[in-house]
Amino acid sequence: MAAQVDQPESEFPPPRDELGAPVLTHLKARLALMHPAYFALVMATGIVAISCHLFELNYLALALSAINLVAYPTLCALFIARAVVFPDRVAADWRDHGRAPGYFTVVAATGVLGVQVALLYDAILVAQVLWWVCVALWAACTYTIFTLLTVGDNKPSLAEGINGGWLVSVVATQAVSVLGLTMNGAVLGDSDVALFTMMVFWLGGGMLYLWIIGLIFYRYMFFRFSPRDFMAPYWINMGAVAISALAGSLLASAAEDSAMLAPLRPFILGLSVMFWATATWWIPMLVVLGIWRHGVRGVPISYDPLYWGLVFPIGMYSVCTFRLSEALGAAFLLWVARVFVVAAVAAWLLTFLGLAQRMLYAVLLTFRRPQTTLEPLPHAALEPVSDPTTVGVSATGGSQQ
Repeated sequence: MAAQVDQPESEFPPPRDELGAPVLTHLKARLALMHPAYFALVMATGIVAISCHLFELNYLALALSAINLVAYPTLCALFIARAVVFPDRVAADWRDHGRAPGYFTVVAATGVLGVQVALLYDAILVAQVLWWVCVALWAACTYTIFTLLTVGDNKPSLAEGINGGWLVSVVATQAVSVLGLTMNGAVLGDSDVALFTMMVFWLGGGMLYLWIIGLIFYRYMFFRFSPRDFMAPYWINMGAVAISALAGSLLASAAEDSAMLAPLRPFILGLSVMFWATATWWIPMLVVLGIWRHGVRGVPISYDPLYWGLVFPIGMYSVCTFRLSEALGAAFLLWVARVFVVAAVAAWLLTFLGLAQRMLYAVLLTFRRPQTTLEPLPHAALEPVSDPTTVGVSATGGSQQ
């Protein structure tokens, strides 16, 4: 997510009564440091809104949806502005093992937004457009990022290069399938063609998860793992397989009415249960690691944009459990989904309050009346952060910027 310039207050430029050059310099610096994974905010807000909608918490769902409908175009505008003002930085991001996977949050956020407008507003035409945008973004990110990282000359070691952020590529792939299945064949015209296409994305995303999670687990077990290495977005270990369970559950439900997929329904349902069980296994592990980080090793809890990477998996687990209960006819699973929708709303509120506090502090600091003449923002603040403990991928796990 966005890198934070942790400087003493005295090092910020002196604001003016009007938006003068020093303030613009500061804002430009923040734009330069913006992390590609900022769309995790849209992912988290959208999935919590969807979960609330499924449990008929309609006012809360609509309020969250309204926030998302503002956040998505705002972030799009900021991303475009950054590409125009700092093209070299954007180009460097695509070749960086720590930052490049963050661009997959754009794909996932587009898919989640499409599901949101389809379910909450019945805006199927808008959802169709977003599905095609999602597919185009998925193709661009998948084959650009993986190609550039494959052919690049300067590669980090496995311990430095792999993190939970890579799993957002799985979330992006499954988001294409989930959005298409939510529209129930409204894309691609022919229902069998649409269902087969969604199944291909689902299976491809499942294989991608197996490839990446093996490397992450290997990194867990055989490389030094400090408390500050365990960032909140490592919850995407669970979130990526939870969305795989969601896509499979939707596909299994749709397969009942498809002559082509009906014979495959037991396989689809069984694999979906396996994905859900894997997501469930991760939850206690991640909670224990969080207790170890904050309780045992004393890392303080404070707002970090990367916490949106924790909110999304919790909301996704609620939604995937709800849909799996429908596909299996297992009503007893609904209480699990209810518990996690409450947890997701609580996590979203805490993270949003932290964001609001941080934004208020930044505004007050930026526009305060200067008491003395201060130096402008140092040029070093515009340089990329290279410390692996401070560079990260939102909603993705890994280090933070």
